[in-house]
Amino acid sequence: MGLQFKEEELFACCESTKFAKEMAKASPFSSLDEAVTAAREIWFNQVDVNAWLQAFSAHPQIGHSSSSSNATSAQWSKGEQATAFATATNSSLQELSEWNAKYRQKFGFVFLICASGKSTDGILTELKKRYPNRPIAEFEIAAQEQMKITELRLAKLFSTKENVTSTCNKNPTLAKKVEVLGFAHHSIRIKSRVGVIGAHLSAASDASSVKKSQAPPRTRPPITTHVLDVSRGSPGAGIEVCLEMWKGPQPRPMFGESDAGGWVFQGSSTTDNDGRSGQLMSIVDAVNPGIYRINFNTESHRNGNIFMFPAAVTFLIHNVPWKLGLCVVQLKNELSSKDSFVDVN
Repeated sequence: MGLQFKEEELFACCESTKFAKEMAKASPFSSLDEAVTAAREIWFNQVDVNAWLQAFSAHPQIGHSSSSSNATSAQWSKGEQATAFATATNSSLQELSEWNAKYRQKFGFVFLICASGKSTDGILTELKKRYPNRPIAEFEIAAQEQMKITELRLAKLFSTKENVTSTCNKNPTLAKKVEVLGFAHHSIRIKSRVGVIGAHLSAASDASSVKKSQAPPRTRPPITTHVLDVSRGSPGAGIEVCLEMWKGPQPRPMFGESDAGGWVFQGSSTTDNDGRSGQLMSIVDAVNPGIYRINFNTESHRNGNIFMFPAAVTFLIHNVPWKLGLCVVQLKNELSSKDSFVDVN
């Protein structure tokens, strides 16, 4: 029998109503690993862009105290920024505040980073490094940082829940008191597992080391796409999308008329209201390695009086099991029909 979590408990881990609701539905969890696997699937594949933005908005600006109405989340946020506060100087806080303001003005949301164990200077360096990013690239990075924070907090939640459950099983009278006190007033010591998770998050991630047996069963095709219209600040809905694979006589396409007949149709769909494509291929555990192309009929997507030419993005998938080729297209006025070649490694 696993641990059952309430929606408000999970909301403290990631302040997205949709995320917390889906996680509560997925519980009970038999282990922390199972909860983290479910969290990743829900965060990256089930919730929409609005859910991401809701979670982002709940975070305080780095260097500031949390104003979250969720007491547990505010307490965890304070602990996560402890190193930053301890290493801050008046000048570094001032510079960080100025860069935070520049970041928010450019991207429209707070600079998000898993700050646990990071100094003020380290955070400031990362902020400056990420500032030149394109909005769509930074949006993805922020979502990944949010998941790091969520995983760290899930470890804390699990440790707390396990300790409370163990204590209450031994003392039924105490169980009633704990139920009255509620989750927000916990004072249970966090076990070493949190330290292990924190060390893992601070290390560089190596996706190639993840074993296939650890991956969850696929619920979506391995190649998908998500279109965002950054000029409007909204998803690119109603765009016809077509997936093709290169089968021509040459090792790779030449991006010209000589390519005619070399591309083989794999599937097509139309983006939904969230800008996500439907099923472009079968749900399989591994993608056949090769060169793929996604064609976007952006003529069907009007931005006022601005005309957008059809666009295509070509990418290479290596012979790697459980490969997810996620192709994100950013609609801009200058988007043209010229092919680009992206190595999805």
